[in-house]
Amino acid sequence: MVIVWSKPAREDLRLIHQYIAHDSKRYASRVVQDITEKVEVLRELPKLGRRVPEIGEENVREIALYSYRILYELIGETIYIHGVIHRRRDFKPVDLQR
Repeated sequence: MVIVWSKPAREDLRLIHQYIAHDSKRYASRVVQDITEKVEVLRELPKLGRRVPEIGEENVREIALYSYRILYELIGETIYIHGVIHRRRDFKPVDLQR
């Protein structure tokens, strides 16, 4: 499986790092590293996550880590990471940039 990070997802990671780094640069780096490592697990277990309830499509899934939802889509042999959002965020299907 190939993993492709979308521009919005990469920006999400950057903003998460920036926000956490205000308190701890070390912890900010660790959180981003942990998110990246969690995504790498999808290479072997692409259907690890559950369906995103707001979307309801079998191929649009999410895995959770800390207080974040990592949204991804399976298309053939490619996993597209669409976003990393905080659980408290009011997520709507139109927010998913494919």
